[in-house]
Amino acid sequence: MANQMLDLLHENLGDDNFIDNLSEQIGGADRDQTRAAAHGIVTALSGAAAQTAATPAGASSLLSMLDTDHNGSIFDNLIGAVTGGGQQQSGGGIVESLLGNNQSGVVSMISKMAGLDSGKTGNLLMILAPVVLGALGKAKNTGGLDIGGITNLLQGNQQQAQSNPALQMITGFLDKNNDGNITDDLIGGLGSNLLGGLFGKK
Repeated sequence: MANQMLDLLHENLGDDNFIDNLSEQIGGADRDQTRAAAHGIVTALSGAAAQTAATPAGASSLLSMLDTDHNGSIFDNLIGAVTGGGQQQSGGGIVESLLGNNQSGVVSMISKMAGLDSGKTGNLLMILAPVVLGALGKAKNTGGLDIGGITNLLQGNQQQAQSNPALQMITGFLDKNNDGNITDDLIGGLGSNLLGGLFGKK
């Protein structure tokens, strides 16, 4: 159960047809760049959700989002969901809730890692945000998880991402202070100052 969320996400990110549809939705992009950016987005949003769930108010907000709009039904027709329009509008609210003012820094970081234009990365972030929460909601409902179980699941996702050879480049790139935890680099104590410092210079 601890790996169900990431297993579901990475199964779909390994599907060339799904990635090609994502590439088309963001205006055309190299498949490998789109896939790399998608993995980075999943890792980043999972880390942000883990930190959100670590506080009582954040946990309540996250649980409400899952119960209201993200029960996992998006996976009943995933390609239809990402190509049918409206996904980015839904994703905008999720991204704002999880990343706040650090959104642009996270986009810049993942764009640099994947070699993908930042505008396309930003669009991909909006498209995939409901998919990430949908995977979390599906794991919650399948496993009958309470907020403690959700928090443990998200923490397990981070550990899996850090130990998976296929994802080590992503987590290594995002973990700028080399503490084994990407969450603080994305939205925690280092926050936008770190991200701005990294990408303010060309």
